[in-house]
Amino acid sequence: MARKLVLIVVDGMTPAAFERAIESGRAPAMSFLAEHGDYRQATSVFPSLTPVCLTSIATGAGPGVHHIPSLVWWNREERRIVEYGSSFAALRAAGLSQSLLDPIFNMNARHLSPDAVTVYEALEDAGLVTAAVNITCYRGPHRYLPTLPGIQRAAYGPRRFFFYGLFESDRTGAPFAVRSRRTGSVDAYAAAVGRWLVTRDGFDFLAFYLSGYDFASHASGPDGAAAQHALEQEDAAIGALLDAAGDPDEFLERYAVVLLSDHGQTRVGQAARLEERFSDLRGEVVVTGSNRAGQVYLLPNARLDVAELARRLDGLAAVDVTLRREGEEVIVRREGADAPVDTLDHPDAAWRARSALQNPNAGELLVSAAEGWELVDLGGRHHAGGGSHGSLVAGDSLVPLVTVGVGGEIRRITDVAPAVLEHFGIPAPSSMETPARVG
Repeated sequence: MARKLVLIVVDGMTPAAFERAIESGRAPAMSFLAEHGDYRQATSVFPSLTPVCLTSIATGAGPGVHHIPSLVWWNREERRIVEYGSSFAALRAAGLSQSLLDPIFNMNARHLSPDAVTVYEALEDAGLVTAAVNITCYRGPHRYLPTLPGIQRAAYGPRRFFFYGLFESDRTGAPFAVRSRRTGSVDAYAAAVGRWLVTRDGFDFLAFYLSGYDFASHASGPDGAAAQHALEQEDAAIGALLDAAGDPDEFLERYAVVLLSDHGQTRVGQAARLEERFSDLRGEVVVTGSNRAGQVYLLPNARLDVAELARRLDGLAAVDVTLRREGEEVIVRREGADAPVDTLDHPDAAWRARSALQNPNAGELLVSAAEGWELVDLGGRHHAGGGSHGSLVAGDSLVPLVTVGVGGEIRRITDVAPAVLEHFGIPAPSSMETPARVG
């Protein structure tokens, strides 16, 4: 019988940050896992933004399969902006009440493709108990009502389900999750819930998500003091899991582990408004930018084609490349010239670009920001002076990966869910893009 398995996702942790923390001794829990496992780097998806990345990890597929296109996007069917949380100002600009419903309920219930299978669904169909703590892609077979009184809208998650205190399958005594995010209250909640679960050995598979490093890195940059302190807090949360088993050795006797990030981060010093190049096309296009990725959507009455949209961004310093489809081909425009996508030297660029453009919710034109630049969000906010992510460049795209007791080939974050299923002897569903199915 295979060991039970814990998947730990540290949002935004770069390979360099992970390696520094290990070498300095500031991350004893992650160091222990690395010493007892295999370490390598893996590639994220495009855009390398948290909702897209976490959904890719949980479904074992890229955005072309799971249909979550970005942090902010245009819903063609409903003719409205979907904003998952670029900033509070962006949520307000998109309509606060709707924008609170989208990441909490709609992303899993309506936006996530019904054809994609989550790792929780696949494992529970096989009779295993799954658990999820704070991860935004949580779709499973069990119905939950919010803990807040008066809200009757249900969510469907795994057997053990904990989502920032808003949904809780069990009473754990964990502190209020969003009391003070800057001081680490969200991850303190995750640590308390994780400790409760491990103490009771209450799952076969646990997805354990920590967001504090990414939050701090946006403010200080991935190498800043605040980010380094946040990574130490993340390590303490992981250490709480190890200690809950009795000690770290007993933890590994009981559990296999996959530890990784969802995307990287790079420092940004300048910000640009992508909309300015399309200001004369009011009513013909919708532009959605956030962090280091953007999309341009052609509306039904548009009088220009996608190639012209791409040419409008020529000479804009904030843009590294644009991506578009012409028939079955993916065309890259860079430095004023078109080229096949296979000419890109970004990590795993061709597969990532194709998957992003195959998403029916994606814009006709996708934008990857240049090094050092961020795209201003709907509320006018940006992280210039700190860190950001979303683009195709290596710093945004490469993640650290540690596996302990888990086989299977993991080159991309989409390989994690198939590897988990393989660990338990369960065939991956056809929706999962295993290494054998995707080159």
